[in-house]
Amino acid sequence: MKNNSNIEFGKRENIFEVEEGYTFSPKFDDDGLIPVVTTSQSGEVLMHGYMNSEALKLTLENKEAYYWSRSRNCLWHKGITSGLTQKVISIRVDDDQDTIWLIVKVLGAGASCHVGYRSCFYRSVELDEKGKLKIKYEETEKLFDPDLVYKGQENPTKL
Repeated sequence: MKNNSNIEFGKRENIFEVEEGYTFSPKFDDDGLIPVVTTSQSGEVLMHGYMNSEALKLTLENKEAYYWSRSRNCLWHKGITSGLTQKVISIRVDDDQDTIWLIVKVLGAGASCHVGYRSCFYRSVELDEKGKLKIKYEETEKLFDPDLVYKGQENPTKL
C-alpha cells in the first residue's frame, strides 16, 4: 500500500475557489469523514461509504478505492479480503466539495456488496396497496457466496 504524505489538500478560503476554482479542498465532517458515492462505469450505484483524509489520499495515489469503515473504526482497502477490488476510473467532487463520487471498475466477481450482490442497493422500498412498507429485491442472483469468500475471517460489517 503506497502512501505518499506529500499530498496536501487545499484550504477552504473562499466560496468562489471551492465552487468554481481549481483547488481541491474537500470538506470533511466533524468526525473527519467525507461521504462517497461509488458507481460502475455504466452509472449504476454500487455503494455508499466514507473516507477520511488517509483513505482519500490512498485512493488518489493507488487508483484503488479505500474507505473508512465506521462500523469497524478502521481504514479499509475495498476488496483486499474478497478480491472484489475497485479500480478507480474517475474521482469527482460535488460543487461545495463535501461529497466524493468514485467511478470504478470492479475486479473479481464484479460485485461490490459483501452480501454477494453486484450492488449494495439490491433492494427497493415501497408501500403496498394497504399502506404497509415492503422490501422488493431488484437483484435476485448473488455473484458470489459470501460464506466462501469470507470463510474464517471477521464479517465485513457489524450491526
